[in-house]
Amino acid sequence: RKTFICDTWESGAGKTEASKYIMQYIAAITNPSQRAEVERVKNMLLKSNCVLEAFGNAKTNRNDNSSRFGKYMDINFDFKGDPIGGHINNYLLEKVGGGVFKCIFQLVKGAPDAQLRSLHIQRDPTAYTYIKVGGQIKVFADFKAVTDAMKVIGFTTEEIQTVYKILATILHLGNLKFGSDGDVTLIENSKLVSVLGDLLSTKDENVEKALLYRTVATGRDVIDKQHTHQEASYGRDALAKAIYERLFCWIVGRINDIIEVKNYDARVHGKNTVIGVLDIYGFEIFQNNSFEQFCINYCNEKLQQLFIQLVLKQEQEEYEREGIPWKHIDYFNNQIIVDLVEQQHKGIFAVLDEACMNVGKVTDEMFLQALNGKLAKHAHYTSRKLSPTDKNLEFDRDFRIRHYAGNVAYSVVGFIDKNKDTLFQDFKRLLYNSSNPVLKAMWPEGKLSITEVTKRPLTAATLFKNSMISLVENLARKEPYYVRCIKPNDVKSPLLFEHERCKHQVEYLGLLENVRVRRAGFANRQLYPRFLQRYKMISEFTWPNHDLPSDKEAVKRLLQGCGFEHDVAYGKTKVFIRTPRTIFSLEEQRAEMVKRIVLFLQKVWRGTLARKRYRRMRAAHIIIRAYRRYKVKSYIREVNRRFKNVRGMKDHGKHVKWPTPPKVLRKFEDIFIKIYFRWWAWTLIKDLSPEQLVQIRAKVATLECLKGQRADLGLQRAWEGNYLVSKKDSPGTASSFTLVSSDLQRKDKFMRVLFSCNVRKINRFNKAEDRALLITDRHLYKMDPVKQYKPMKSIPLYNVTGVSISPGKDQLVVFHTKDNRDLIVCLQGMVPAGDSRIGELVGTLLSHFKR
Repeated sequence: RKTFICDTWESGAGKTEASKYIMQYIAAITNPSQRAEVERVKNMLLKSNCVLEAFGNAKTNRNDNSSRFGKYMDINFDFKGDPIGGHINNYLLEKVGGGVFKCIFQLVKGAPDAQLRSLHIQRDPTAYTYIKVGGQIKVFADFKAVTDAMKVIGFTTEEIQTVYKILATILHLGNLKFGSDGDVTLIENSKLVSVLGDLLSTKDENVEKALLYRTVATGRDVIDKQHTHQEASYGRDALAKAIYERLFCWIVGRINDIIEVKNYDARVHGKNTVIGVLDIYGFEIFQNNSFEQFCINYCNEKLQQLFIQLVLKQEQEEYEREGIPWKHIDYFNNQIIVDLVEQQHKGIFAVLDEACMNVGKVTDEMFLQALNGKLAKHAHYTSRKLSPTDKNLEFDRDFRIRHYAGNVAYSVVGFIDKNKDTLFQDFKRLLYNSSNPVLKAMWPEGKLSITEVTKRPLTAATLFKNSMISLVENLARKEPYYVRCIKPNDVKSPLLFEHERCKHQVEYLGLLENVRVRRAGFANRQLYPRFLQRYKMISEFTWPNHDLPSDKEAVKRLLQGCGFEHDVAYGKTKVFIRTPRTIFSLEEQRAEMVKRIVLFLQKVWRGTLARKRYRRMRAAHIIIRAYRRYKVKSYIREVNRRFKNVRGMKDHGKHVKWPTPPKVLRKFEDIFIKIYFRWWAWTLIKDLSPEQLVQIRAKVATLECLKGQRADLGLQRAWEGNYLVSKKDSPGTASSFTLVSSDLQRKDKFMRVLFSCNVRKINRFNKAEDRALLITDRHLYKMDPVKQYKPMKSIPLYNVTGVSISPGKDQLVVFHTKDNRDLIVCLQGMVPAGDSRIGELVGTLLSHFKR
């Protein structure tokens, strides 16, 4: 049973965040098997933090997320270490009317418009008296997160709606204004009464009567006593505070009902363990410290006393257990301050309760006078009456307590009223008679009749004192782990560290006290096996293993060899070392020896690794070399077998499938296949005539250039080239073209005609004209077929920079020239279906220029 106690000097140091980190860590490391039920419990425990933070934290002058309540959560684990439930105890929710709590701002700024309309709420915090002074808090996006968290925990939709109705009720209560008409007290903004009746699910007239009248029973008679303006205002504020407190306690109780372990049987489920997390308010000193801050500071004194007692108790028990003489140590004992507050008949709480029980009008000043009378001689108490020259204290208002953490002055204003915690019975009956079952359950005492005599309820101070005593008793039964939180500055900066401030906090938290206790005796102690495991390399008698009778003797020999026997004591299971200097020296010697040991181990291990790696590499190299030889020989034999009779095959082996080569021969396979296909092509063309070879080269050039660009390349037919001399293509004009071609050959001295064809040309006026195209090895001619093929334009072939063709079924060709006067024509002629002359034109030009 362990407990993590998040403790600090003051608000804003990180207690709440530390407690959340602890719970998140527990959730992260548990349930490795991902059981659904355990995940559900973990999720509810984590989500409870979100809800409690919204309803129990507020913005203060020092902190944007200050916990205004103390929280102790027990987390139950099964025998496998998985969380199975928990329980939350809350302490002293500070009664500030609910106004500055985060949930109020979340509702006003984050709730949907429709929900705000149903609650009669405006989206303007300044419109409400209770939160007008609370400042702006950037928590609006958390509204949905809190609502979702409540759903995950198990709150029903009706319960969540009731929670927000109660928050809206508090806001509207703060805006109620009372006036007077003679001796009669009235509600000035009476429209709010119907709003409150709607939200509280009760009659409007009952709400108005509870706010303006008080029912008093005198014997058998019952009368309605009207409130004064002051009494009505007090009752209104008391109701708002009480409603919020009941709401918060109901939320905590509802969470407990859901997360508590039910029907746990150790015989069936195994051992049940508990880890507690305490997130408690911090000790603080304000300019005007109130009753709530007095209780908070008393709580911190109580926990500090527990801390010192546990430290000293653990120290003394360990010394006795190990047979080491115990030396008494003086330390600051918080018990004198704890007794000053809680001692019966003499303590401040007792004096306060006595003042509250006195008959008649008792004021805060009378309470202060009673304190001065009973505590005048107390060394840690003073007031202005007891110290007339102390101008820091006001007469009849302030008293000062010298706490362990410093002097704190408290104002007694409000002590009596806050301790009585007075709420008129009429309000309790009003809320008990609500038709809302959730609201009704929060006020069970409202069922008492008006004339029924009840026992005087315990005061707020007594309730808080009893809860603190119970908390300390619970913590004392468990093994505590303190999480000390330091607040480095007051401006919420992560970069500023105020040394004096932090030094003061360290002193308050008892860390120096703990160090003093340790230093007075033996500051360090370790089990013999653990000490040897860490320092045995220092001595030759203990490294690597000793042969002495026991580990205790081995530790003695080691420390004697180092010359430290005067600074140590030997217990039954542990060695006790007095000064840190001895530890530092041992650590230095160990660090030096570790370097040498590490170097030696590295040398041996690196040599071993190198030898193993060499043997593996050599064996792998031999295997790889033999395997490669085998695969190469197998591949060559298979190729030789498949292509053995290739010359006698009809297709010269084109159908033969090549075997898969080994990786080392993949490049060789590509070269080998190229050689084969060259041989195969050579066998096909070796018997062709020179004219056929020229045409084959042109077709190959066309295929390489236009492959995939046009579907019809004309590769399946013989290419004639000079189509204008063909009587089949130009039956009536072939002779005329022959004469013109001969004249041009004599004139321009070209060797041969590469291509000729009838074409259709589109001029710049968008008119189509029939023309003829003649391409020789020197010129490109455009001719007019109507005028006996008279040359119209001659372009030297070296001026042609390129040819563009269309990918469609047309035969459009563009000849690009150096002077950018491109020639655009569309080839014509009698060709087989699905064939064209573009491929022939391109191939002829390519083969010509390649030569």
